[in-house]
Amino acid sequence: MIVTSDDLLAPVHESWHACLADQRDVLVDVAGFLNSQRAAGRDFLPATDLVMRALSVPLPEVRVLILGQDPYPTPGHAVGLAFSVAPDVSPVPASLRNIFTELSADLAVPIPESGDLTPWSHQGVLLLNRVLTVAPGEPGSHRGRGWESITLAVVRELVRVSPGFVAVLWGKPAAQVSFELGAAPALRSPHPSPLSAYRGFFGSRPFSWANRELARLGREPVDWSLPAERSVSR
Repeated sequence: MIVTSDDLLAPVHESWHACLADQRDVLVDVAGFLNSQRAAGRDFLPATDLVMRALSVPLPEVRVLILGQDPYPTPGHAVGLAFSVAPDVSPVPASLRNIFTELSADLAVPIPESGDLTPWSHQGVLLLNRVLTVAPGEPGSHRGRGWESITLAVVRELVRVSPGFVAVLWGKPAAQVSFELGAAPALRSPHPSPLSAYRGFFGSRPFSWANRELARLGREPVDWSLPAERSVSR
């Protein structure tokens, strides 16, 4: 099946259309790259209709930007929201397990049962990666193909239009946009992957930090709690 830029834009809320219109040529090039990969027998993740799902959150409703690097490369894991997986995925990816460990330590809430972060998205948490597709089993494989331009445009539009948001930047690719954030409060830390979580992600307390900064901006805090984990082995 041929991928078009319109296919990729299908889940995007209309409030993002203006900034993405300026990226239309880049998006056409990205679609062409994805088609070339399929033509060569190499698929991509997540599914086409989920690639830009993060932007289903209306721009004026964004309270927190959580920025990562690229989707999970394991088939069945990537769902278009950074760090999130489908509700039935078990065990959850190691990065997400580390996020949940930090969440529990930060806010004294139980470890969530499911890796589905949709409830955060529904509260205005923009779960965005710098790169929005990946080849199965090949992390970082779609870097430098145009996604960075598109997601940078998203960040710039958020800075321009949002009534106030805070940014949580996890990993080096995310930290690269810090100079674009203007006056928006930003917390930078290592990525929550097992390779880097112990270098400063653990103990960074991003969830309580985000809510304190939101309160300072006069915006409602996020309810970061998720359904609690059942007492079963994972």
